[in-house]
Amino acid sequence: MTAGWRMRPVAHQMTGAASRAGALLAFLLLAGCATGPHANPRDPFEPFNRGVYRFNDAVDKAVLKPVATAYHDVVPTLVRRGVGNFFDNLQDAWSFVNNTLQFNGQAAADSLVRFGVNTFIGLGGVFDVASEMNIEKHTKDFGHTLGYWGVAPGPYLVLPLLGPSTLRDTVALPVDMQGDLVTHVPDVPTRNTAIVLRAVDTRAKWLKGTSILEEVALDRYTFVRDALFQRRRNIIYDGNPPEEDAEEDLPAR
Repeated sequence: MTAGWRMRPVAHQMTGAASRAGALLAFLLLAGCATGPHANPRDPFEPFNRGVYRFNDAVDKAVLKPVATAYHDVVPTLVRRGVGNFFDNLQDAWSFVNNTLQFNGQAAADSLVRFGVNTFIGLGGVFDVASEMNIEKHTKDFGHTLGYWGVAPGPYLVLPLLGPSTLRDTVALPVDMQGDLVTHVPDVPTRNTAIVLRAVDTRAKWLKGTSILEEVALDRYTFVRDALFQRRRNIIYDGNPPEEDAEEDLPAR
């Protein structure tokens, strides 16, 4: 009886999660139907995506951009560089796993050596000693790994607060979160502080880029969408993507 009683809340939570996922899928399908015959085939959920994009943009202008601007203006460049190096070093550990899954021995070795050198010689990654030693950086996540093994990107998605993505990368997101060393910090306040600091530091790096984007792009939504597909495709093929027509004839790896 005790085990059965304990399982009921879990089953109820799973049912609720499934219902919410089903409702979201249904909404996305309706949004896709609303795009009409001239919709971009890579963006069938454009009305929904544009709505989320406007929400993210409002949050960015109200909260994230002002905080990132203050962080950029107040924190010395050397400190900001050290913060960025620290989080990049943690990323190298997950890149090692994904380069290994892609059977890319050289990239996996580089990622592992970078993580070891920067962790033990670079004071936990604060100093990027590996780059000074000309050890190449190969940043890869699980979405890249799925793409390497032939999984198509699928439709474009804009995630609340997380920003532009694709269906493939969204499916890979839970795995990437498990591979993120920051999420495994046992102390909750420290973990949350690290997550917020990384978000602010990342946004600060894009301050100049977003300012240029606002000046030159007639439709920022379309520009960001097309740039995402091009960038992810370029990374998956290590900077040498095939022609798009030829890519359709390539077998899955």
